[in-house]
Amino acid sequence: MLIVIVSNDSDLSESLRLVKEQHKKKIGLITPGKTHPSRQLLKYSDFTKRVRKGVLAASQLPDPIPGTTIHKPAVW
Repeated sequence: MLIVIVSNDSDLSESLRLVKEQHKKKIGLITPGKTHPSRQLLKYSDFTKRVRKGVLAASQLPDPIPGTTIHKPAVW
């Protein structure tokens, strides 16, 4: 089984380590934007890919989410 993570947050490295070592799962890392993937996350990933900014923006929920008053932050 493959686990795919969409993040570049190094705080997830311990979680990835546990999943890899204790559950023997393959881990794919998808990183947003043009930044380099986190070294801490790379240690535990079997492959990495980048998602372009435009694709990421097109994948977000509308603002506001229909039927709610929930808005996304302005910096997104």
